Amino acid sequence: MEIRVQDAPFDLGLEATRFAERQTGMGAVVTFTGIVRDLGEGDLHAMEIEHYPGMTEKALEEIAREAANRWSLGDILIIHRHGVLRAQDMIMMVATASKHRVDAFQAAEFLMDFLKSRAPFWKKEISAEKADWVAARDEDEDALKRW
Repeated sequence: MEIRVQDAPFDLGLEATRFAERQTGMGAVVTFTGIVRDLGEGDLHAMEIEHYPGMTEKALEEIAREAANRWSLGDILIIHRHGVLRAQDMIMMVATASKHRVDAFQAAEFLMDFLKSRAPFWKKEISAEKADWVAARDEDEDALKRW
């Protein structure tokens, strides 16, 4: 299991390849990457993501352990960025490996739902007119209920 919270960009292809290459006896690798979405019409100047070092990593480790306990996994990778990001920048990546695809897909989806709703990151969308903290969305909260 590897968890990284970083301000630096990451190379999706390199990370996915390294993760897949270190798997032994696994039949499935699932990856997901979150990307900064524009507000529409090019209005987003930046997204600022804040976190508390130490607390954030601990929370991500706990949810990764929960995923490992629920599904038969060989490995987990979570990368989440913080700092100032622009539209189309990669925010995060989740990768899971298991012997069978169902476990890898379900665990990855579980991790993504947690990261979206419960991980201790605070996001501010900055446009030419305003800067607003991103509030929790009902559909993100609803997604957690199935787990």
